[in-house]
Amino acid sequence: MRPLQISPETAITLSKKLGVPIEHLMHMPQHILLQKIAELSKEDAPKSTDEKDPS
Repeated sequence: MRPLQISPETAITLSKKLGVPIEHLMHMPQHILLQKIAELSKEDAPKSTDEKDPS
């Protein structure tokens, strides 16, 4: 399996957000990485909707 084709900046950001070492992230299967990114976006979504003004 070849490493993910992402930029170093993206790898660092994802590594911090997921709490995974960069080495593990780069060799993580793409479908698993996409699943983890989807979970992160679900966690962030309620925060952004709470910030909207209800009026």
